[in-house]
Amino acid sequence: MKWNDIYWIFQTFLTNQKLKNWACKIIQPLYFQCSSFCELVRSWSSLQVKSELLGLTTKMFLKVDVETGKIYFKKSKDGPEDKYFVHNKILQLVKSQKVAKLVIMVETEKEKTLRKEFVFDDTKKREGFCQLLQQMKNKHSDKPEPDMITVFVGTWNMGNASPPHNIASWFQCKGQGKTRDDTADHIPHDIYVFGTQEDPLGEKEWIDTLKSALRGTTNISFKQVTTQTLWNIRIVVLAKPEHENRISHIFSDSVKTGIANALGNKGAVGVSFMFNGTSFGFVNSHLTSGSEKKIRRNQNYVSILRFLNLGDKKLNPFDITHRFTHLFWFGDLNYRIELPSTEAESIVTKIKQQHYQELLCRDQLTIEKGEEKVFLHYDEEEITFAPTYRFERDTRERYAYTKAKATGTKYNLPSWCDRVLRKSYPLVHVFCQSYGCTNDIMTSDHSPVFSTFEVGVASQFVSKHDPSRVSQGGIKFMNCVATLMTKSKTKFFLEYHSSCLEKFVKSSEGENQDHSDGSIKVRFGNQLIPIISDPEYLLDQHILLCVKSTDCDESYGEGCVALRAAESSYTEFHITLTHHGERTGTLMGGVQLRTSEGKQTEKLYGEADMERHLLDISNFFNKSKNYSAPLLSVLPVCLPVCLSVCLPVCFCMLSSSSEGGKPAEMFDNPLYGSMGKGGGPRGAKDQPEPQRSKDQLTPPDPIFSFTKPSDQDPDRPPVPTPRNRSYTCSETKPPSSITTASASAPLHPQTYTKNPVKPSRSEGGMVQTTNRPHLPMKSRPGQADIMPTKPKDYRDSSELLSKLLAQWSKALQHSSTRDSGFESRLCRSWWCTIGPASSRLGESLPSRNILAVHSDTVTRCTVFPPTHWCIRV
Repeated sequence: MKWNDIYWIFQTFLTNQKLKNWACKIIQPLYFQCSSFCELVRSWSSLQVKSELLGLTTKMFLKVDVETGKIYFKKSKDGPEDKYFVHNKILQLVKSQKVAKLVIMVETEKEKTLRKEFVFDDTKKREGFCQLLQQMKNKHSDKPEPDMITVFVGTWNMGNASPPHNIASWFQCKGQGKTRDDTADHIPHDIYVFGTQEDPLGEKEWIDTLKSALRGTTNISFKQVTTQTLWNIRIVVLAKPEHENRISHIFSDSVKTGIANALGNKGAVGVSFMFNGTSFGFVNSHLTSGSEKKIRRNQNYVSILRFLNLGDKKLNPFDITHRFTHLFWFGDLNYRIELPSTEAESIVTKIKQQHYQELLCRDQLTIEKGEEKVFLHYDEEEITFAPTYRFERDTRERYAYTKAKATGTKYNLPSWCDRVLRKSYPLVHVFCQSYGCTNDIMTSDHSPVFSTFEVGVASQFVSKHDPSRVSQGGIKFMNCVATLMTKSKTKFFLEYHSSCLEKFVKSSEGENQDHSDGSIKVRFGNQLIPIISDPEYLLDQHILLCVKSTDCDESYGEGCVALRAAESSYTEFHITLTHHGERTGTLMGGVQLRTSEGKQTEKLYGEADMERHLLDISNFFNKSKNYSAPLLSVLPVCLPVCLSVCLPVCFCMLSSSSEGGKPAEMFDNPLYGSMGKGGGPRGAKDQPEPQRSKDQLTPPDPIFSFTKPSDQDPDRPPVPTPRNRSYTCSETKPPSSITTASASAPLHPQTYTKNPVKPSRSEGGMVQTTNRPHLPMKSRPGQADIMPTKPKDYRDSSELLSKLLAQWSKALQHSSTRDSGFESRLCRSWWCTIGPASSRLGESLPSRNILAVHSDTVTRCTVFPPTHWCIRV
């Protein structure tokens, strides 16, 4: 049997509805019971990409074999594999933020790192390939990806003095305030970020000091991620060695805010990076000093926001407050206690009595934040430690609040100058574990400040859902009204940015409506198509919105909406729009999700008489999974049958339509969309919505949502949806016990209970599902239903078919099961007729010969033209 014969059989199945229904009933039990069947089919497919090397672009084919754990690089689709790498040699996948490019970091035989760059046709195909690679690594690797890490953030104005020999108390969080339990002193964090001001040491000397101090308490040689220095302002990022290949897209920058914004004695340094799928930003700043210069400090903050260039460059309409999942801003911010100098002794007395709240109500930063003049929407843990400035050096018992100068005595009242603030996307998991200052590091007039955070992180998503239930998803924004504090007469539109979108989306021009208070109300509405429709993926995503003018493309305000807010149904949102750190308006509206769970599964077959006749065959497949002997005995026969018949049947099974008369759709990877005859994604041509008045609310679409119970603890931020691997990797301790969860169970958000002491910081996580999900099959372009111009003569193939059926009958007859009579009944009931769907055996049609299978004999019966094939049991 040749390949064109197989193609003809495939087209015959497509054009005969009852034959497709029968094939669905026969193949589906076998298809879903063989756990590796989908992986085997997918491993046969190759993906065409463009390879970039030394500026030259060549065509390449990538092939992933999930079963063997290998990725192949081929120069031609059907040619030999030029090179392959095993799963444990694939170190990192780095996705470009500008184009659909993927960088694969692999380890060569000489333990050197090799960088391979590939350009995909679009982001959907790149995401599908990354899912396949991650599934392969999950299947073979014993090192799962973390979904929770801890981050240390410390700031210290060193006062131009060398540090003491022992600084362990700083990163062990020992001292005043909210501190760690003593038993957790030696448990290392995943990432350490050190910010210093007035640092007299060289860059290498300071990094070596930090690494040596960490190695002495944790026995781990931390890796340097990056560092950035501006004069004496420095930031250093260190990470565990096991996270080295999880960190990518590293950027660093600095901004001067000294005299005329030209001197670097004041300013900021910042770094940003991606940890798997989560973006982090860190800013260490040294703002203008002086109790009376709080307005200048506010201006420093705005300048840093505007000019510090970090993170994804595609998000250029947004400043750094919106570019990162988690942003940490720390340093010597120099905000003081706003009291007259005559109150100095009273302040010291209150500090000794630990009456901190009476002083914090006069703290300049607290006041300016409350009036939304600076650090809008930033959070800070409650301060329960003494002011960190200004001490006499070599002691922490006395504050030196007076300083003699030529112009007279200058007062520096005790203040909380050294601070750590954070800003995260809404509804993400971040929890402050400690916030305080040390008592034993006294070389400077500032005390070092420490803080630690438990942060949720996302890894490469791998779908767990049944591929047959995948449908096109959508994100629908309805009744959006932006209130802008401007009198501009220009037209406005919305821009939507998110990693779950192929590219940013522009809305149509909104309808302006002037108000007496000088503001403008603009109405918008849009529907977005995500690259992945799985609810587990979508509920972790965020949509960044930017209101822009049509005449100059200038931003009038930015905000962020969490899709997790629309977890259960249509949900209204109300967010504040900001621009360069200032409040510029509000945006309210509703968001509704349609995910792959939002569509009922189509019934691929349902005729009562067919189900009655095929019940025994379905039971046979169900019973066979418990007995290896019958399957082993028929395996040599099943393999050629599967290659020639079952694979086309599987595809046509999954392409059957729920409504008669409509063209069948091919089953595809949900990342690429469901492909019809035209090869385009399902839902590309949406029906126009009826016109509504501008004041009329659009009712929520009942089928544009999915129900999902939520039992989250309201007192604690939500944790990320559990991944395929849900606990942090630890190289020093084995992973904790795993709780098996059913792959078909509904998704429930899980909550974390905070334990005072964890056995290992690297093991804090969630339960793991042991059954690894199947990745949806690779996209295939739609094929037209082409019928042959004239019936093909299959008499040449009758001999092969006779041998296959005879071997099948013999194997079934001699297979050992508990119910041998069942197999006899099965064989006696298995006979074939060829004719239209309504034909019966014996009708007068042109005839040929074909084999009818019985339990004891093989006889000849009537066969009819292959263009009218149907099979009855």
